[in-house]
Order: sequence, then C-alpha cells, then structure tokens
Amino acid sequence: MNQISPKVQNQVAMLQQVQQQLQTILSQKAQYEMAAREAKRAQEEIKDLPDDAAMYMSVGSVMMQKKKDTVNTKLGEKVETLELRIKSLEKQEKMLHGKFEQLQAQIKAALDGKSAPTAA
Repeated sequence: MNQISPKVQNQVAMLQQVQQQLQTILSQKAQYEMAAREAKRAQEEIKDLPDDAAMYMSVGSVMMQKKKDTVNTKLGEKVETLELRIKSLEKQEKMLHGKFEQLQAQIKAALDGKSAPTAA
C-alpha cells in the first residue's frame, strides 16, 4: 500500500472535489433556508396588521413605503423563489452524495484489492 496507483490517486482527488462541492451546496442551501424562514416570519408578522399600516420595503439601497398587500405579495414571491432554489440544491446534493459514495466504494475496493489480493 506504499505505492498508490495513479488511477486511485485520481479517484481520491475527484472524491475531495465532490466533497468540496457538497460543502458549498450545503452552505448555499442553509443560507436559502434561513432567508425563506425570515420571509415567512415577516409574512406572519404583517398578517395581523391593519391594511393601512405603514410598511417599508427595501428596494435596492432605498426604503420605500408600500401597501400591505404589495409587501405580502413580494414576500410570497421571495419565498417561492427561495424554495425552488432549495429544491434545486437538494437535487444537486443527492446527485453528489451518490457520486461521493460511488467513488468511495471504488477507492475502498481498489485499496482492499491491493492489501488483500485474494478478496473477491
């Protein structure tokens, strides 16, 4: 096991790359989930307010006064968009988990084959 074949070295490098991609996706997913929770919480907070309550919404770097239904609609759209992104990231995560497990099994098989040549 002192000498690892170039094929196995390549597989280990690919495994590390997949692991980094997984970490990036999990981080993005967590950020989107937090933003979706915040938007939902904001929707809950404004639900009980009167329709004529003063509400301000950030538009770029400017705060603008908006009607309650407009703010609620924008928050709903934001939640919907974030949930679509989360679903997309979950699909990528699932695909990368499969790829990770496959590479892990290939590397293990290659290393087991070297250390125990009689193994099936």
